[in-house]
Amino acid sequence: MAAVAARFTPRAWLLFGAMSLIWGMPYLFIKQAVDSYSPASVVAGRTLIGALLLLPFALRSGALRPAWRKIGWVLLFGAVEMAGPFLLLGHAEQTLPSGLTGLLVATVPLFAALIAVLGGDRSVLRPSRAIGLAVGFGGVALIVAGPGLAVGGPGALLSVGELLFVAICYAVAPFIVARKLADVPSLGTVVLALAAVGIFYLPIALLTQHEVPTLTSTTALIALAVVCTAVAFVVFFALIDAVGPARAPLFTYVNPVIAILLGVLILGEEITPGLLIGFPLVILGCWLAATGGTFRFRKPPGDLPPIATG
Repeated sequence: MAAVAARFTPRAWLLFGAMSLIWGMPYLFIKQAVDSYSPASVVAGRTLIGALLLLPFALRSGALRPAWRKIGWVLLFGAVEMAGPFLLLGHAEQTLPSGLTGLLVATVPLFAALIAVLGGDRSVLRPSRAIGLAVGFGGVALIVAGPGLAVGGPGALLSVGELLFVAICYAVAPFIVARKLADVPSLGTVVLALAAVGIFYLPIALLTQHEVPTLTSTTALIALAVVCTAVAFVVFFALIDAVGPARAPLFTYVNPVIAILLGVLILGEEITPGLLIGFPLVILGCWLAATGGTFRFRKPPGDLPPIATG
């Protein structure tokens, strides 16, 4: 841990703490938003507001033109990172607790390791990382089917499948950035992707929104767009600048803790024995699979590390 702390200034630790909190919060806001908004409406609102708020930063930095030159890959990134996951998250949280949602999405490093193996990276097969994969997926199994049953019924199991697919999408998206968008400013990619996803979902949102939104859901949707999308990306880029793209993803190991605590304290969600047993196994497995049990990280290709935004 000392090797990491030596690179973290007080400002970096402040940014790290902010990101740990900010990207642990989306699951709470999504849970509240889908109470009266359709999942498509949540996606459209979140992405359009986020794009509008980030647009001045992108224009000022000149990030849009390079991103527009590779609009095809930007749209693919938006589909894999935002369009599919954001909708599935909203649909799954109509059934599952927000804390459990955050924990299942945190399995991204497990799927990223598997994708790396398929891509020819044999370092993932080292004993410590392979053990991490087994431990992590074992933790998921305990959460889903272990003592106390964190989920119940076919609908809940379908939602678990949706969330694991979200984790796969979040694991795939950085490979698109690293191999096809490495020379494009991240802010330009994010703004164009958010705008495209929002425009795509807007007519679907209008067709699927059948009830009058409540004040609580509307407040949650605005918070999701402003805090967990626009502000989050600005802080995230600052964190990358402060500690580098290799160490910036460390906060993802804290996000599930925040998600679970917020679910329990604000929404009164239950902590089952299966969740208590499986939670540390998932986090331990993700850490081992991603790092091999060390705090030394190699700099990944591209400028956007494998982060699950929620």
